Amino acid sequence: MPRNFWMVISNEENYQITRNLKFTVQGLKSEHRRKVQRVEAGDRMLYYVSGIRRFAATATLTSTYREETTEIWTKEGSADWLYRINIKPEVVLDEEQYIQAGLLAHRLDYIRRWPPENWYMAFQGNLHLLPKNDFFLIESEMKKLKFGPDFVPDAEPPPEKAKTRSRRGRGGAPRGGPRGNAAPAATDGGVRESSQPAQ
Repeated sequence: MPRNFWMVISNEENYQITRNLKFTVQGLKSEHRRKVQRVEAGDRMLYYVSGIRRFAATATLTSTYREETTEIWTKEGSADWLYRINIKPEVVLDEEQYIQAGLLAHRLDYIRRWPPENWYMAFQGNLHLLPKNDFFLIESEMKKLKFGPDFVPDAEPPPEKAKTRSRRGRGGAPRGGPRGNAAPAATDGGVRESSQPAQ
C-alpha cells in the first residue's frame, strides 16, 4: 500500500518532457528538499499542469530520490530540477481528456484552506502531499475517461468479461428480468471489452 500520495505541478512544456520520457523519470525542485526526502518507492504521483489547470496523469514511484545536475526540464522560477525519481506510468490521459481541476476542486479536502473562488491557489509550487481520498477520487475520474464510463475500480477484467457474456441467453437477449437495468448497459455494444486499457 502506498505510504504517500504526491502531486507534481509543472507547466505544459515540462509535463510534455516527462511524457516524452515515457514517464520513466521525474525531476523535483531543489526548494522542496524536505518533502523530497520523504519520497519512497511505491508512493503514488498525480500530475497537474499549470497554466491550463488540468489533471493529466498518474504514476507510481519506483525509487527514492537522487541528485543530478543534468538539465532535462526547463527552469520554472528560480529553483533547479536538482532531484530525480524513477517512476512508471499508471493512467495517462490524452490531451483532449485532461480533467479541468475546477470541476473536482469542490470535492477535494486538499483545498479547504482556500476560499472556493480561489481554489487554484492551492496548486502552486512544484510538489505537494495529497490526502489519499483526494488522490483516488481524481484517479478514479481519470480511469473513467481513459477506460470508459463503465470502468469499475478494482474490478478483475477477465472474470468480468466472462460474466458479461454469460448474461445473454442463447437467443442473444439479456437475462435477469426486470430487476437489472444495469445488465443491458454493461453488455450493450461490448463496452467492457473495448474499455480495457491498451498496454
